[in-house]
Amino acid sequence: MSMTIASREVDGVAVLDLSGKITLGEGSVQLRDAIRNLTGKGSKKILLNLGNVNYIDSSGLGELVGAFTNAKNQAADLKLLKLTRRVHDLLQVTKLYTVFDIYDDEASAIASFK
Repeated sequence: MSMTIASREVDGVAVLDLSGKITLGEGSVQLRDAIRNLTGKGSKKILLNLGNVNYIDSSGLGELVGAFTNAKNQAADLKLLKLTRRVHDLLQVTKLYTVFDIYDDEASAIASFK
């Protein structure tokens, strides 16, 4: 199953609802393009909803870090929402859990941008 991205806006925050797998190839390219598209349009508040992402490989992890870096370079904030147990564990093991702002519920995540 490839990754799908649904984009929406909540209180001025661009929310990307991701589902599927973030892996080498199409999934990571889709994510990269979606983030660059948002920052290119001037979005400064980006929230990635990973609640339906069931797998991330090393390339996908690299893409998350790249998206975070790209956002920072554009003076934008990128935060993560609703990590699955598998993704949470992966971020813990790789020590990336300390890099990202991570939230369990959307209301708290949206409020954190203010």
